Amino acid sequence: MQFKPHRFCIAPMMDWTDRHCRFFHRLLTRKALLYTEMVTAPAVLHGARERLLGFAPGEHPLVLQLGGSDPAQLADAAEIGEAFGYDEINLNVGCPSDRVQEGRFGACLMAEPELVAKCIAVMRARVRVPVTVKCRIGIDDQDSEVHFQRFIDTVADAGAEVFIVHARKAWLRGLSPKENREVPPLDYARVYRLKSARPDLTIVINGGIADVDESERHLQHVDGVMLGRAAYQTPYLLADVDQRLFISDSAVPSRGDVLRQLVPYVERHLDAGGRLNNVTRHILGLYHGRPRARAFRRHLSENAVRDGARSDVLLQAIAIAEGVAGQARTGAVV
Repeated sequence: MQFKPHRFCIAPMMDWTDRHCRFFHRLLTRKALLYTEMVTAPAVLHGARERLLGFAPGEHPLVLQLGGSDPAQLADAAEIGEAFGYDEINLNVGCPSDRVQEGRFGACLMAEPELVAKCIAVMRARVRVPVTVKCRIGIDDQDSEVHFQRFIDTVADAGAEVFIVHARKAWLRGLSPKENREVPPLDYARVYRLKSARPDLTIVINGGIADVDESERHLQHVDGVMLGRAAYQTPYLLADVDQRLFISDSAVPSRGDVLRQLVPYVERHLDAGGRLNNVTRHILGLYHGRPRARAFRRHLSENAVRDGARSDVLLQAIAIAEGVAGQARTGAVV
């Protein structure tokens, strides 16, 4: 069975989906499409590129998400991203934060579909990899189905073929980014109707999706699903993705096996001058709902932040979570 690469995606999340998080997620699922945190086009052009854009080869397939509204800057940034080896460039037209609005990018661009179309056209002319869009279903009072369809049609006419749609509108005035992830009601049906109206486009649904069961239900109506906070906070749900959504015959990895595979990566990061908690902060939810999960989190939270902490702290945490010899030496309380 042939599946499109966007069938299951892990959302770009600021301060969360850094290179360490993505490497960890890739140990859980080989098939999911991974996204970077949003990086602004000026940061790509003028910032420390290796720090902003670097990634481990094993993270593929991997998408660079850009923020910006200047077509020339975005085209330059997209070209740099392609040279770094990213498999796709995604334009953020969904982030509602005040800081993003001040820079005239993110969700406020939904009010300017012609500008977004120009950005997409110029980026596509400069790179060979796909250029995609992540958006909302509307903003403020411009949230009718007519507004939404006009935005999609205008940007699609510029060559965009993949739209990742957060099924909430964004209130750009009066709500924080956190509230914009929770307060405006979800309208999955609108995204389904978009797919029915534009079967030629690849439509990926995002927003409030909790697990693989919900993902399977959405896939009856759209081409793909994107999980955000659920994939981060309860990451072991990702272990079922390849088998259930991509019909892979590979074995489901155990939690302990995933973490033991992470140890060499941790050692390389430490040897390069990094800190243990740069990596372990992303794994705290791995044993969510399991016995000794709290002791696992506590051990890492208290010990990984210490100067000179090495991978033995992670190995001790695995022993605690797995309930095997070595737990007593840590003094952890279950």
